[in-house]
Amino acid sequence: MTTELWADPDGSRLSVFLAEEKPLMHPLPAAPFEISTWAYKRKVNKNAHVVWARNFYSVPFSHIGASVDLRITEAMLEVYRGDERLTSHLLLPATTANQYQTNDADLPEGRSFQAWDRARIKEWAARIGPATVTVVGKIFEAASIEEAGYDPALAVLRLSRRFSPARVEAACALALRGPIRSPRYAHLRPILDTGQDKTGHAPDEPEGDGGGYVRGGAYYAGGAR
Repeated sequence: MTTELWADPDGSRLSVFLAEEKPLMHPLPAAPFEISTWAYKRKVNKNAHVVWARNFYSVPFSHIGASVDLRITEAMLEVYRGDERLTSHLLLPATTANQYQTNDADLPEGRSFQAWDRARIKEWAARIGPATVTVVGKIFEAASIEEAGYDPALAVLRLSRRFSPARVEAACALALRGPIRSPRYAHLRPILDTGQDKTGHAPDEPEGDGGGYVRGGAYYAGGAR
């Protein structure tokens, strides 16, 4: 900045800057600009989590059933309802799936808010059969927190509404004889769609040239649940 006089006799460049331009300037933002992606109208599930990129992020339980908006940056995921930011999480790597980011403060003390809990889910499984109980038990054993097992376990049990409970029990028994450690919807649905539960041939018991699971469209369209 120079103080040399302009041709204008009213003052120098500095004096003009101080008098006219500086008052119009604003401070830089406190946080640097970040490129972000928005995902709108994502429903908060009954387990107080919302889904993004095949993973689950907790939301304060008072917002269960509500539609929220997600702001995703390179490192963070933020949850908004209207203009209010409800919570934020470190973003899980893009290579992961079916993982949970849970803030304990988002869940109520005792976690008693669930319309479904583990005991009620196991009761439903028991009405279908012992193999179904085992499948559901393995899902909960693999879950990082109990709530993480609700959705995949219920996905298995709800197959009994589309197919008969007897067929779901047979599919669970068949899957447990195969190499999958914890069978889920994505493994059971192809068994039911292709009728493998009716033949009773497990994946390690090939029949002719076509042994093993026949994976239908549901496996590739829906992924593991």
